[in-house]
Amino acid sequence: MSMDVIVAGPDEDDITAALEEEGATVARLNGVISRPALEEAGIVDADLYVLTDIGQATTIPIVCDLSEDVRTVVYARDTVPEFVKGQLDLAVDPQLMDAAIVADELTG
Repeated sequence: MSMDVIVAGPDEDDITAALEEEGATVARLNGVISRPALEEAGIVDADLYVLTDIGQATTIPIVCDLSEDVRTVVYARDTVPEFVKGQLDLAVDPQLMDAAIVADELTG
């Protein structure tokens, strides 16, 4: 089964490649991420939203508003803001868990 994923933010820890290696179809978003950009990237039909830039944490509530079924993940070294924690399914520090392991768990 194919999984549709949106990775938002820089990908210094190669989560995109790891997800694609597991068979996921990945759309990338960079820069300031808006609701229209999320919609255009396919968030409504996405299975997974992976945020790598804590500075874009306000996108998590937008994603949850647009799709009840999407799983939200932060894969970043910085601390997740309190206002987002209740809407996250998972937060992982790349220094603690390799992208390949995370991708395997998310797609398995």
